[in-house]
Amino acid sequence: MAMSGLRQVTTSLGLVAQVPPESVLCETAPRLMNAIPVAQRTALVEGIHWSYGAFGGVLFGMLPRQLRRQPWTGPAFGSAFWLGFELVVRRMLGIADGEGGVRQKLALAADHVLYGMVVGASEWPYRD
Repeated sequence: MAMSGLRQVTTSLGLVAQVPPESVLCETAPRLMNAIPVAQRTALVEGIHWSYGAFGGVLFGMLPRQLRRQPWTGPAFGSAFWLGFELVVRRMLGIADGEGGVRQKLALAADHVLYGMVVGASEWPYRD
């Protein structure tokens, strides 16, 4: 959810043309996207993105406790989570790279670093 605010800024500034969850839905489930009214698509995209982020939080929680406690682990995890999508998931699903170029990649990397910072700063990673 923390990423959503930064994502709103980057899309409003034109740094991100189409957010990855939206591009995934448009390319893998076009019928679903066309069946949903345009005004409600943002809610679907955000819900799916939050679910993906929650899954990432579970993965972060599975890291060894000593690793979770390192201050660099959260941002590194967020970056790795994004790279995993870019290098593996995107290619497995056959999703085009997008139109935004380097600026879009940097914006997406920045909001995933923020995601990792928030996940890593939560109190729960320090409790088992």
